[in-house]
Amino acid sequence: MEIGSADKSVRATRRVGMEIRQRGQERATPSRQSRACWGRRCPRYTLMQFVANKYEYRRRLPHYQKFDRVLFVTFCTLGRAALSPEAQDVILRHCVHDRGKRYLLHAAVVMPDHVHLLLTPLRDEKGWPYSLASILKLIKGTSSHDVNKLAGRCGPLWQEESFDHVLRGHESFAEKLEYIRQNPVRRGLVSRPEDYRWLWVEGD
Repeated sequence: MEIGSADKSVRATRRVGMEIRQRGQERATPSRQSRACWGRRCPRYTLMQFVANKYEYRRRLPHYQKFDRVLFVTFCTLGRAALSPEAQDVILRHCVHDRGKRYLLHAAVVMPDHVHLLLTPLRDEKGWPYSLASILKLIKGTSSHDVNKLAGRCGPLWQEESFDHVLRGHESFAEKLEYIRQNPVRRGLVSRPEDYRWLWVEGD
C-alpha cells in the first residue's frame, strides 16, 4: 500500500472514531429542551431534582449521635443577621423550655447571630434517644415562629444546617461549659459571664 493511501486510511479511521464518540456524548448529555423541561415544563424531573438536592443538603455536614452522650451544638441565623434583645429573650426561653422532657440542658447561650447548646438527649418510651434533628427542629421552629411574630415578618430565621459533635473521652465537659460561658466575654459584650442576660447554665 502506498504511503498516501495509508495516511488517508488512518485519517478516515480517526474521523469515524470521533463521530462515534460525539454521538455517545450527545446521548449522555441532555439536550437544551430536556434541561428546560427539568426546570419548567416537566414536574417529574423537578421533583427528582428536589429530592436529589435535599439528599445532598442532608449529607453536607456529618451528624453523629450516641446513646447518653453530651452534644455540643451550634446553629446560626440566616445570613448571620443580628437578633434584637427581645428576640434573644424568646430564643433562650425556647431553648430552656423542653429541658427534662426531650433532653438534659447543661448550658445555653444566645449570641447576637448564633446559639450554643450543651445537652444530652433523653430516651423516649421505647428506650431510644430523641434525635438531635427532632430536638433542633422543635427549638428552631417554635423560636422562629415567635420571633417572626414579634417582628411582624415571615420567613426563615435560622440556617437549615447546624454544627454539632459528640464530646469524646479526651474532651472535658467542664471545658465546653466554660467555652459557652466565656463566649459573650470573648466577643466583648460583657466583662463577666454572669452579666450576660442570655446565658443559662445548669444549676445557676
